[in-house]
Parts: sequence; structure tokens; C-alpha cells
Amino acid sequence: MSKEKEISEYRKFTGPAELHKAINTLRGIVAGITTDYNISDDEVNELSHWCVSHAHLAEKHPFSELLPLIESIYQDGVITPEEKNDIVWLCNNFVSDSDYYDIVTSSLQFLSGLIHGIMADGEISDQEILMLKSWINSNSFLTGCYPFDEIESLLLTILQDGKVTDDERNILKAFFSNFIDLKTSYNLNSPEMESLKNQYSVAGICSICQEIDFEGNTFCFTGQSERATRNEISEIIRSLGGIFGSNVTKKTRYLIVGNAGNPCWAFSCYGRKIEDAISRRKSGQTLSIINEVDFWDIVDDLI
Repeated sequence: MSKEKEISEYRKFTGPAELHKAINTLRGIVAGITTDYNISDDEVNELSHWCVSHAHLAEKHPFSELLPLIESIYQDGVITPEEKNDIVWLCNNFVSDSDYYDIVTSSLQFLSGLIHGIMADGEISDQEILMLKSWINSNSFLTGCYPFDEIESLLLTILQDGKVTDDERNILKAFFSNFIDLKTSYNLNSPEMESLKNQYSVAGICSICQEIDFEGNTFCFTGQSERATRNEISEIIRSLGGIFGSNVTKKTRYLIVGNAGNPCWAFSCYGRKIEDAISRRKSGQTLSIINEVDFWDIVDDLI
């Protein structure tokens, strides 16, 4: 069987998933490149190239309507607010009628597209960073889902002094490149992104914890706490309705990390349990890695 026929046969089974992911990703790309309504040639080329890379979907709804619309819009090199809204409306019209995936999966697919759109011209502006932070703030239900927590903490650390340096923009590029299909990109290339990742390494990052649901959820603790012993922490968690485990497992919902009272450690989480937790999150397990400062803030409010 030829490679082309193998792909064709495979797509018989992946069609709904492929369509749903493509439409959510496109919604994100459009939102990303139109953040400041100043669409560059590079961004237009990126959208055009994305459409070409999905030409195999041209005869399937909604791409049979969507691709001709996009092609007509980017021909003049200008995407107006009205044209952007036309694309988003058509995307939303399809996604809202589909129950193939739940809201979490759809939102993470949109986030991937949003990152792609922000990176489309190879630059990340202050306005794009603030827009992404606003989206993160509005979608806190994704806490515990990779890579939401990582992006949230990274943005908080970068924005805490009110300015974004060139190194910090490169850190964002290096991290964001992990969530872009570079084969569908016109402007972004693998060697450049790999070089950035080698230069700027972003490992495991704690979530910026908005809330913790203790009742019936399993907790694990790693590191050293200046405030309490591990047995005391275990008793507190149990008193609030939680379950305490010695190791990270498939049931673990929260990993609490003792960190000597320093909440700003976004670029360097280490340890076996943390690596295990990150690996499980990447595999789809809903698991929040939380600094003990946030943990104690919530415990103090509850007790």
C-alpha cells in the first residue's frame, strides 16, 4: 500500500478529530494574528500557508465554505475587523454544533492556534503578550491541563516588573514553539526554534493556583516545608476532605512543592516527583503542580 493511500485510509477514522482540531486551531490563529489589527505580510503568508497545508480538507464541511472565504480575504493582504469576524463566526458556527470534544479539549486546541497566530510573524509584541495573559485569566477552568499552568506562570513572572526584555521574548518563543506544528508554518523553521530551545530552557512550572478542591482529591507533597512536617501537612489535607499519598500516581490531582517561601521559581522546578507529574500532565492527566505558598494561603482561609 502506498504512503498516500495509507494516509487516506487512516483519515477515514480520524476525520472528525482532524476537522475539529483544525477548526479550533484556525480560530486561535486568526485571533493571534489580528490582536492589534495591524496584519503584516508575514502574518498573511502564515495564514495562507496554513490553508494550503489543509487543502486535503477542502471538500469537507466547514472547510468547503471556510477555505474559499479565507483565500478571498487574504488576496489583498489586508484582513479587516469585519473579515476577521466572518472567519471567526464560521468557525464558531461549526464548533458550537459539534459535540466531538469537550470544552477543555476545544479550548486547548484554540490555545495552540492562538500561540501559532502570535508567533506567525516571528515576533511577540507587548500587546500580544497582554492579550494572551487576558485570555489565560478568562479561562482559569483549564488549570491543571498542560500547558495552561506553564504559560500562566511564565507570563506572570515575565510581566511582574512591568517590562519585557529581549531574553524574555526569546524564552516565550522557545517555549511556545513546542505547541506549534512547524510543518504548517511559512515563517517559523525548526532549526531556529531548536536553537532557541537549546539556549533558553524552560522546565516544569508551577500553576498560579486560583483554588484547590480538597474534597475527595488526592494530594502529594515533595521538597521541604519551613512551616510544617509532612505528617502535619497530611493531617491538614485529610481534615479538609482530601486524600494524601506518598507518591505521584494516576489518582494524584495536586502536587504541593515545598519551596522555602519563594513563589517566583517559574524557570526551575526540579525533582523526581515533579518530573513524574509533568510527564503525566503531558499525557493528559489533570494534575496541578502548586507552590506551598499558594497552598498555605488557601488552607489559612479554610481553617
